[in-house]
Amino acid sequence: MTFYVSKIFWLVAQPLSVAFLLLAIGILAGLANRRRIGTGASLAAALVLFVTLFTTTGAVLLQKLEDRFARADLPAGGPGCIITLGGGFESEIVAARGGFEMTQAGDRFIETLRLARDFPLARILVSGGDGSLSGTYEGDAIVAERFFSAFGIPAERLIRETESRDTFENAANTETLLASNGLKDCLLVTSAFHMPRSMGLFRKRGLEVLPWPTDYRTTGKASLGLDFTQPSANTQLMSTAVREWTGLLFYYAAGRTQALLPQ
Repeated sequence: MTFYVSKIFWLVAQPLSVAFLLLAIGILAGLANRRRIGTGASLAAALVLFVTLFTTTGAVLLQKLEDRFARADLPAGGPGCIITLGGGFESEIVAARGGFEMTQAGDRFIETLRLARDFPLARILVSGGDGSLSGTYEGDAIVAERFFSAFGIPAERLIRETESRDTFENAANTETLLASNGLKDCLLVTSAFHMPRSMGLFRKRGLEVLPWPTDYRTTGKASLGLDFTQPSANTQLMSTAVREWTGLLFYYAAGRTQALLPQ
């Protein structure tokens, strides 16, 4: 139930949805001759849109998360396993067209492939089921087997965790597989902005994993200001940042992590 609630909540909580809802409230209030409410809601909608489209707020918020974890020092002899969190494949497109169409987070699997070639003895644990509301698509763990095989990584090196739909389930289901396979000295590969929440969840379960962030979305040099050059990119950065910060707050409030902003 929590999974579906979070999905529905995000449909209305992302910045453009908030702006739309405020604008709708403004219009309805105007039609009902509640001018003060209508004006206030319309101004709030305009403010949300302006900050989202024409400022670097999203980049600054996302950069704060990306800077929390650097890549760990590799263990002597290399890692015993590489844990890769799903979210890197376009499940709906893959289902319709085949292949390995990737999302922006596809770097998670590109980096895992590089590590797999550099450390041929390391097992690869891919954690990712179908995270869609419909639940009708292949998860990343299934697509990943075909992806790695296409680049010469044998299927016997892979451990597939196919049931998880979100990061909380990633950590819970991975814990069982690590224990049953006797794996240790594991790298955790996920997007840099997603690493604080992921590490918080793994640490809460007593799992000692080594952070290996990838898929950076910011330069590391962003500062707060106006930016009229790339409104669509600013919107995407803001949406990703708001979603990740909301996830951190929810997991901390629910007792799933020990710190609001792990480091």
